[in-house]
Amino acid sequence: MLAKEGVAVPMSDLFGVAGKELLGTCPLGEAYGTRVESTRYLVDAVDAEVGQLDREIAGRLKDDQGYWAVRAIPGVGAVLGAVSVAEVGDAKRSSTPAQLCSWAGLTPRHHEPGTTVRRGRTTKQGSRLVRWAAVEAAQRAKGSSFVQAHRQRVSGRRGKGVATVAAARKIVTLVYYGLRDGDIRCLAEAG
Repeated sequence: MLAKEGVAVPMSDLFGVAGKELLGTCPLGEAYGTRVESTRYLVDAVDAEVGQLDREIAGRLKDDQGYWAVRAIPGVGAVLGAVSVAEVGDAKRSSTPAQLCSWAGLTPRHHEPGTTVRRGRTTKQGSRLVRWAAVEAAQRAKGSSFVQAHRQRVSGRRGKGVATVAAARKIVTLVYYGLRDGDIRCLAEAG
């Protein structure tokens, strides 16, 4: 709408502070002005809903030891930690970290035609949200973290995609211990 009216947008975030100021002061035709105001109203309403839910989630998780343990994993932030806590729940339902990785769909398919064993792509069965959160965390882990180092080692041998899934599997393993024990000993020893 702004382009149709010939308004240049110099900022990258049109709904940030400077962008909202531009939207409030730029000259637009009546129809476009109404649509922009309607869109601004909807963005403000959604922002208010998101803020309310953020406060509610923060209140529920402020005393959760598992949540804070998971947040200590490199690449895991508030949202990814909350997704892990909400989706996994009681980690003791899985007897091993490998079982949780399998439930998250991060293990390779297993084919045994005859006497040979072939590993395929990941199963992608189980919780999509946990799988998404683990892959996001693996991609967000910064340069000197052990997760990023693991990803780099595997990437050299197997490629970037396989390395990301391997790092995500390592993160889900740490999530298992964090939710089960309330802390992750290997992270405490490294710090």
